[in-house]
Amino acid sequence: MALPVPPPVVVITGVAGSGKSTVGTLLAERLDWDFADGDTFHSAANLAKMAARKPLDDADRLPWLDEIGRWIDEESDDERPAVVACSALKRAYRDRLRRGRPQVRMVYLVVDLKTLHQRMTDRHGHMFHADMLGSQLAVLEPPTPQEDVLMIKSAGTPELTVDQIIVWEQLRAYLPHYDGR
Repeated sequence: MALPVPPPVVVITGVAGSGKSTVGTLLAERLDWDFADGDTFHSAANLAKMAARKPLDDADRLPWLDEIGRWIDEESDDERPAVVACSALKRAYRDRLRRGRPQVRMVYLVVDLKTLHQRMTDRHGHMFHADMLGSQLAVLEPPTPQEDVLMIKSAGTPELTVDQIIVWEQLRAYLPHYDGR
């Protein structure tokens, strides 16, 4: 007999400025699910490094991803569906978040470079500075078809993006092998 799968946890991924927090917040509100912004899981050392405009590396990101993983586990233990915004720039990062967690669904927000740059320069007071976007793009490994990640071009409104995610999640509930393509 198969073990029951915990309620879904949707991980909204993408580079800085892709709209992860905005889309994640709206999705959680629409579904009445819990929400966490991955930025809140950064250590003081990571925050200081980003404030100094120094990019994070694997040694910085792996403990951060593990903190997000613990949050996912706690949500699942409480039997609460949830949404978390997390860059998850590399396949290894996405795999780390999914390892042993069949309830995790990945959504990658695709945004063109011009839009990313504009969003980054327009926002003020954020811990991630616009001049650091290049460092994220340099390490980015966009999802491949084998990863079962819903890739959404984030060109419309955040509300339209959320609508697409909800339809995908509903289809997954009825068609367990549906991969969003």
